[in-house]
Amino acid sequence: MALAIRFDELIQAGDATDYAELARLGHVTRARITQIMNLRMLAPDIQEAILFFPDTDRGRDPLHLRQLQPIALTPDWRKQRRMWKELTSEPRQEVFSE
Repeated sequence: MALAIRFDELIQAGDATDYAELARLGHVTRARITQIMNLRMLAPDIQEAILFFPDTDRGRDPLHLRQLQPIALTPDWRKQRRMWKELTSEPRQEVFSE
């Protein structure tokens, strides 16, 4: 989430011209940049929750970009909040595995 915010700032400030430039600088595909930037379409409270999600001390992060994409691509923030609640209220071993 923080990366999406930072990328958006770089584009707004003119330090990067577009997603293609961000992709070149980050040595990733434009598709990956688009996936990251899609997180900016999440409701503000979901963005905040992601930013303040507890640190992962060991193992894999509990949330993955692929889990967040369907939520981010839902234009209705009310629906996003329901989807977020479903995702984060699943039993820990199911949500936090992968």
